Amino acid sequence: MTKKGMFECASEWLADKAGSGPTFALAIAGIVVWAGSGPLWGFNDTWQLIVNTSTTIITFLMVFLIQNTQNRDTDEIHIKLDALLHATQGAHDHLLSLEDRNAKELKALREEYIELGRKNVG
Repeated sequence: MTKKGMFECASEWLADKAGSGPTFALAIAGIVVWAGSGPLWGFNDTWQLIVNTSTTIITFLMVFLIQNTQNRDTDEIHIKLDALLHATQGAHDHLLSLEDRNAKELKALREEYIELGRKNVG
């Protein structure tokens, strides 16, 4: 087994923490504090800029975190499905390389399996 890099370890840890209840509660608390401080700032442009800038930066960084997590999850699912296809007698081996197909080929294959499913049900 290979050693994970610093980015992989950090993104896994951060994704786990970002999706937790305490982090959501912290975000709600931050919004309440920001909204409550509105009268102190007179609801001016700086007050609005603080939340706009903060949320933009957080959103920008979360996009990369979510994409990394999604890519990793997709790769893991593909590997597991490939292993199941490989181990299943009678499975179509051409399904092992679907990631190399273009959208038109995938759509045609999907239609083929939809039709096959209809035949097997009825």
